[in-house]
Amino acid sequence: MWKLKLSKGEDDIGVTSVNDHIGRQFWEFDPHEGTPEERSQIESMRQEFTRNKSNVKHSSDLLMRFQFASENHIKTNKSQVAEAKGDDEDDEVVVKTLKKALKFFSTLQGEDGSWPADYGGPLFLLPGLIVGLHVMGAKEAVLSIEHTREIRRYLYNHQNGDGGWGLHIEGHSTMFCTALNYVSLRLLGERMDGGDGAMTKARKWILDHGSVTHIPTWGKFWLSVLGVYEWSGNNPLPPEMWLLPYFLPLHPGRMWCHTRMIYLPMSYLYGKRFVGPISSIVLSLRRELYNTLYHQVNWDLSRNQCAKEDLYYPHPIIQDVIWGGLNKIAEPLLMRRPLSKLRKKALNTAMQHIHYEDENTRYICIGPVSKVLNMLCCWVEDPKSTVNKLHLSRVKDYLWIAEDGMKMQGYNGSQLWDAVFAVQAISSTNLEAEYGSTLRKAHSFIKNSQVRENSSGNIQSWYRHITCGGWPFSTPDNGWPVSDCTAEALKTVLMLSQMPYHLVGEAIAPECLYDAVHLLLTLQNNNGGYSSYELMRSYPWLEMINPAETFGDIMIDYQYVECTSAVVQGLTSFMKLYPGHRRKEIEASINKATTFIENMQLPDGSWYGSWGICYTYGTWFGIKGLAASGKTYETSHCIRKACAFLLSKQLPSGGWGESYTSCTQKIYTNIAGNKSHITNTSWALLALIAAQQAKRDRRPLDVAARVLIDHQMENGDFPQQEIIGVFNKNCMISYSSYRNIFPIWALGEYLNRVIGKKCTT
Repeated sequence: MWKLKLSKGEDDIGVTSVNDHIGRQFWEFDPHEGTPEERSQIESMRQEFTRNKSNVKHSSDLLMRFQFASENHIKTNKSQVAEAKGDDEDDEVVVKTLKKALKFFSTLQGEDGSWPADYGGPLFLLPGLIVGLHVMGAKEAVLSIEHTREIRRYLYNHQNGDGGWGLHIEGHSTMFCTALNYVSLRLLGERMDGGDGAMTKARKWILDHGSVTHIPTWGKFWLSVLGVYEWSGNNPLPPEMWLLPYFLPLHPGRMWCHTRMIYLPMSYLYGKRFVGPISSIVLSLRRELYNTLYHQVNWDLSRNQCAKEDLYYPHPIIQDVIWGGLNKIAEPLLMRRPLSKLRKKALNTAMQHIHYEDENTRYICIGPVSKVLNMLCCWVEDPKSTVNKLHLSRVKDYLWIAEDGMKMQGYNGSQLWDAVFAVQAISSTNLEAEYGSTLRKAHSFIKNSQVRENSSGNIQSWYRHITCGGWPFSTPDNGWPVSDCTAEALKTVLMLSQMPYHLVGEAIAPECLYDAVHLLLTLQNNNGGYSSYELMRSYPWLEMINPAETFGDIMIDYQYVECTSAVVQGLTSFMKLYPGHRRKEIEASINKATTFIENMQLPDGSWYGSWGICYTYGTWFGIKGLAASGKTYETSHCIRKACAFLLSKQLPSGGWGESYTSCTQKIYTNIAGNKSHITNTSWALLALIAAQQAKRDRRPLDVAARVLIDHQMENGDFPQQEIIGVFNKNCMISYSSYRNIFPIWALGEYLNRVIGKKCTT
């Protein structure tokens, strides 16, 4: 049976940690774990997901819930929506709902204080790992038979009815993920006609849509590494970009960190034209994936071909000109003397940056794509290096298992992010006395998750921003603080510092707060906005050379209403408790950020959400940021417009339910059937409460709260609904703790700020 391990690392020889692995999470298979009855229950969960996979795309994290229930000696039964609450008074119903929700949610907290959860959803992550491990000859060393079984289960569970796979679990079929997941299954030992016809359907989908010559750029890259696509069919990724002077706007050091940390190892492998071992499976795939003989493919024509199903960001003509020139002129010269010496220097420079990233992230890397690419580059550089073992030991940090199978997450978890929201949600209920132990553990976890030093060496030469004082999205071993994570964590530890010691433990040291504030002040852009990880270092026109047809807005670190609002809230909270510390700078920063938030508002009163779906998420942050800066409904035209927008989108049921297509199409779209979504509903309710909607008309809040109450299940949990996270405009991602966090938060605020009666124990 699979078992989730938390904050463990002592068995991984050589793997280091800045905080004794606090927050680390990974799954291990123990053949002796569990009783026959428990194994049978797990198998029933898997079978039920597979039976309903056409209607329910998202797993409910049942394996983790089952484990925690067993460890906490909680009787498990099939969760169902609770019966109506009868004739109780409104406040009594809300209190009962909250107590039930908090009791259940507290059982999902790990001993380390975090709330582990599924952060999967994208379907292009596992294939990169499988291709990389296959090429390295390390597949069997990392992926046991049980791993392989669960990965195959996951891939088959998320295959669409037409035979293809989407960019994410709810998406329409794309060439990118259909081809790569087909290849992955073949590398894992699946036959061409395996999967009860599923493989045949997948291959037919690929060939009917033009074959893999029409796979997007990232797919061409992975297939070239594997040896089932030629490098001449790729647009150039010259590593010489890293030798350009930094003052040029297109220097990689000016790009968004995720983009540059992916194209860094990509450029190394492209520059070497690396191809893995040509095995029988590779030769077979060359026959399976094309509509013509492999040696007859027009690779130059294929460079710019992309299936229409994948085309979110079409290449502008200028890209075709640039790539054509590099391909026809620059690349041939760089592959021959004397310019081949320049190529060698560029490759050495790229590897230095790769090693720097590996060492400063304890071989986790900034994300799953760059993790696998860096690991592969290190192996290509030296297959016998001890670095390879360190990389392989960190693969499991990205793998998560649920009833739908084993997936690769979009990060090494969302531990810090979920924890700070969870604490704010619990605190909103005024039930701290009952759940002090939960808050105490979370408080310790958050304090232990702060990054306490900068990256090593001269950070400017590695194009890094300072990191000391920041908080990451996941764990400090990841090493990359994020502006909104830092701000939300700052706000949370300040809140906890005002609570009794016997409930929540020792307050964070003021020096840690000062470092966080300093980091936030250095991250503000000139126009007042905040990006995600760093300053915005170049210009939006750089998007013209975005080579990834599948993703939008990836070239620079754009500014976001979510990040900016979070910083306003964090700095405002800090200034109230530490009015004498850099007050003028903080006030100036808040004023600039507030103006930025106002300027980002769309004509209909909404804000676009870049990290959650979508306008309800962005508008929650927009209103919260303005309210934190001192704006009110009466004094702010922006808040009035935002409230009108939210109220106009409220469904007849009383809730809100926003489809992920809002993100891609950039227009508010309801979930099919006008279905309410508890997370969207919670965000809208929180936003309206922050704007003091109750003073004007309570009814929209009352019916929204009733939607949340009615969705609660008998055991206190809330149901997993449609996917709720997003990145780069076009790819959705899971935030599996949101289903618990935000209904608790919204109902807590509703009880104490709308009904006006405090919870009593």
